[in-house]
Amino acid sequence: MTNRHPPVNDWATDFDHTDPGWAADPYPIWADLRQRCPVAHSERYGGTWLPVTHELVSEVAYDTEHFTSRSIVVSERRPGPDDLPAPIGLSPPITSDPPYHGIIRKMLLPAFTPGPIAALEPFTRELCRELLAATQGRTALDAATDYAQHIPVRVIVRFLGFPPEDADIFRRFIRQVLEDVDQSADERRETLTELDAYMDAQIAEHAQRPRDDLTSFLLGAEIGGEKLSIGHVRGTMTLLMIAGIDTTWSAIGAALWHLAQHPEDRRRLAAEPALMDTAVEEFLRAYAPVTMARLVAKDFDFHGCPLKEGDWLLLPFPAANRDPDAFEDPDVVRLDRARNRHAAFGLGRHRCLGSNLARMELRVALEEWLARYPDFELADPAAVTWSGGQVRGPRTLPVRIP
Repeated sequence: MTNRHPPVNDWATDFDHTDPGWAADPYPIWADLRQRCPVAHSERYGGTWLPVTHELVSEVAYDTEHFTSRSIVVSERRPGPDDLPAPIGLSPPITSDPPYHGIIRKMLLPAFTPGPIAALEPFTRELCRELLAATQGRTALDAATDYAQHIPVRVIVRFLGFPPEDADIFRRFIRQVLEDVDQSADERRETLTELDAYMDAQIAEHAQRPRDDLTSFLLGAEIGGEKLSIGHVRGTMTLLMIAGIDTTWSAIGAALWHLAQHPEDRRRLAAEPALMDTAVEEFLRAYAPVTMARLVAKDFDFHGCPLKEGDWLLLPFPAANRDPDAFEDPDVVRLDRARNRHAAFGLGRHRCLGSNLARMELRVALEEWLARYPDFELADPAAVTWSGGQVRGPRTLPVRIP
């Protein structure tokens, strides 16, 4: 991504989650802040706070009195109290506050239970095999662009019942919403208008021809005997597209990045396939891709920090997962880590509804990759690039197949 902001001078007083230094390697930044400034502040984006310990991140995540989820992506377009529809928010349930959040989440739960997720596994496995078959005979490929980025896009497109050929459109929307956060408010508004128009067209098509997919499920769902509004359906579909693709794509890429550099872990996973589920949890902990955001709901003092109503606050779950007070040797990847209550899927009432889907995709993607390429390595470590913003993962990942 192109960063329009000046370089960061001091991460404690001037941090920017879109800075190239953060994208390339945020772990030393967080480690430094834990020691000298566990709640950093920046005037960028109109005022933003950043807690970096597991304890502080947890405290914010569980506090729905002082923090609202009405907007979860920090950008130059900071909403005022009248800009977002309360209590539902623009992308329910992640932008919904209590008590409405619990009602919406309960309505959605049947679509994300183990049964529907298991039904998607054969499609996911066949997709992974097709992608890998297309690389047959090559000694060099990009594990991000040739493999990881395609899996969650195609799975979510199928889940929502959208045309499979629209995958490239999805990737463009994701980049604009999650990475191009330093655009002006007008540019950002134009992007969101285009996204809404795309979703409205899909809703209209499904209203005419219902089928067995999540879009039709939402159009038929009721809360309190009332059908969901079109805005509600659109917002939830947008959430699933944004939250269900870039996050999982990043997690798959990061796991492959790790394995490309650690032959001992590759060999162990090959020798102990029963270890895969535990390994997946460890990859999620060590390379958690998602940082969420909150808006301060009202003025209050947070551990000596004067938070003001409307301030942004970033919730870096990846930083919480690297806190030595919460995890033993947090910077070491242990495939058999027994105690691993990580925060990769968030904490509190907004913990990721799609965690079962993400776990399945990551597990299947790794199983199929290792079955095809049990031995691989980074072609050029310096050529690996990472996304900036609130979802971090490899965007280019050149590997060599010996």
